[in-house]
Amino acid sequence: MIRLVEKAEAGEAQTTLTLPYEQRIKSRLRVTLDDGREAGLFLPRGTTMKEGELLAGENGERVRVVAAAETLSIARCDDPHLFARACYHLGNRHVPLQIGEGMLAYLHDHVLDDLLRGLGVEVAVEQAPFEPEPGAYGGSAGGHHHH
Repeated sequence: MIRLVEKAEAGEAQTTLTLPYEQRIKSRLRVTLDDGREAGLFLPRGTTMKEGELLAGENGERVRVVAAAETLSIARCDDPHLFARACYHLGNRHVPLQIGEGMLAYLHDHVLDDLLRGLGVEVAVEQAPFEPEPGAYGGSAGGHHHH
């Protein structure tokens, strides 16, 4: 089994590792690389893996992280005040958020979708990779979920 022990700054990836968000915030995890080989994550505590980052194995092997497509709620809003209110209400519930220009995304939750629609925000469900904000202190974007 390959032991992936740290993030690598550079190098050529020999393979990839596709993981959903909930697994990309784990520092200890048994995984199957995209080429079928078994590996273990033994990363420093608090490590969050992002799309495109390289992981280094004890044997020098490099593995590129791929963010898996997940079921997301995507909210779009052109009104800056309404957009800020939507972010506030979701943040108040400690929901990990991916924030873009007039768009925010979170792991699909019909209750939160209804909350935003009640505010007047358009919400759609889509399959896409999820890359939430890392948090105010640079830590994991983890939190609890309302499923």
